[in-house]
Amino acid sequence: MTAPQRLTDRKRQAIIQAAINEFRDNGFEITSMDKIAATAGVSKRTVYNHFPSKEELFAEILNQLWIRVTAEQETAYRPDLPLRDQLRVLLTAKLQMLGDDNFLDLARVAIAATIHSPERAQDMVARMGEREEGLTVWIRAAQADGRLKAVAPEFAAQQIHGLLKSFAFWPQISMGQPSLSAEEQNTVADSALDMFLGYYQL
Repeated sequence: MTAPQRLTDRKRQAIIQAAINEFRDNGFEITSMDKIAATAGVSKRTVYNHFPSKEELFAEILNQLWIRVTAEQETAYRPDLPLRDQLRVLLTAKLQMLGDDNFLDLARVAIAATIHSPERAQDMVARMGEREEGLTVWIRAAQADGRLKAVAPEFAAQQIHGLLKSFAFWPQISMGQPSLSAEEQNTVADSALDMFLGYYQL
């Protein structure tokens, strides 16, 4: 990669980080491209070269959020390993991602902006629905192997996500509670595993 390309990439990341900070601190409606440029230490023209509008810049932030959500450790189903051991790897990766401060900042921005614009929320949900995540794929494979009860894999995956997020996402987003410690993450993961496998494992 040439030096100019690296500089361009650095400026793009600086713009995105500045936008996250501004959206988080001031909300979507109040944040201006001028302020984002000033915070990023670049010209307004540079911001517009990378992102033609505030909406497109926000869409890129949502895209990065979704990449982080779906970049959780992909674990292919293994018929030769205990279900609990395999599922624990997936849940641990999810809890680590949910505890990441940058991820929580992005989530706050996205939630605040979508509350004020149902159209934006619909677009976000549609974008997320385009890509099936690892846990759903894993559940489907375990069902096909006759080791989990037959239920819609998406439904079962959403259930286990709910068990995690009630401790490791919503209290932090809505009440400003600190991220879970490693010990607390283990407790939440073990409890979710007990409940999920206690009901679904054959």
